[in-house]
Amino acid sequence: MRCIKVDNLSFAYENKQLILRNINLEVNAGEFVCILGQSGCGKSTFLRLLSGLEKPTAGKVLIEGQPIVGASLKRGVVFQDYGLFPWMTAGENIMLALKQCFPKQDKRKLKQLALKMLDAVGLDEYVYRKLPKELSGGMKQRCAIAQAFGINPPILLMDEPFGALDAVTRARLQDLVLNLWSQETPKKTVFFVTHDVDEALLLANRIIVLGQSPSNIIYECIIPGDKHPTRENQFENPDILQLRNTLIRQINEDVTVRVS
Repeated sequence: MRCIKVDNLSFAYENKQLILRNINLEVNAGEFVCILGQSGCGKSTFLRLLSGLEKPTAGKVLIEGQPIVGASLKRGVVFQDYGLFPWMTAGENIMLALKQCFPKQDKRKLKQLALKMLDAVGLDEYVYRKLPKELSGGMKQRCAIAQAFGINPPILLMDEPFGALDAVTRARLQDLVLNLWSQETPKKTVFFVTHDVDEALLLANRIIVLGQSPSNIIYECIIPGDKHPTRENQFENPDILQLRNTLIRQINEDVTVRVS
């Protein structure tokens, strides 16, 4: 089933600067899509349009045939800055989202779900009572992931969620998200913004590359499940290395053309 259709989408801010231009894309339910591109090319703006936090200047975004109208709990968002309220504990942040999504559910059952999700992302129960300032960056990002998966949206939007983390924590969270996604039935449709080619290859089964602003799609590819790289063979598989070089070349050539 076609889950999301982006039809001739363009977007400009109030100063009339065009950010995205004539983007067309169809994504199946359950795909893991990574959006690549240089900083400033409109990746985060595209995600905000998918989330309903921004409205298209032209064109439209349809989900199962219906236009997006505002934000929705059916589209979970994980931000790079974690998106946790600093005056609330980690547990209270997660519970806030769960109460909005399941307003009729018993509070005790929601707390059980919150603790279950913390455990799923590798955090102990004591984290439930901690303020965000008492947690490391990796722990805060795990809480944000627990919150997003806890409300169980069919569509998950992730905006460079690991960009500010150290390499080891980043690798662990990449594996965590990939495992959570792959184990679900049905799988969520994931849009994951990154500027890291290697991260995109490790996570995605589909990659799109946005050119420099005003952006459109300059390249896209699908990675079949039987050819998907692992962390162990990512830099040894000749097909993946060739695709990696192609992605880097597409980005660099676009930058070169714009600069010249």
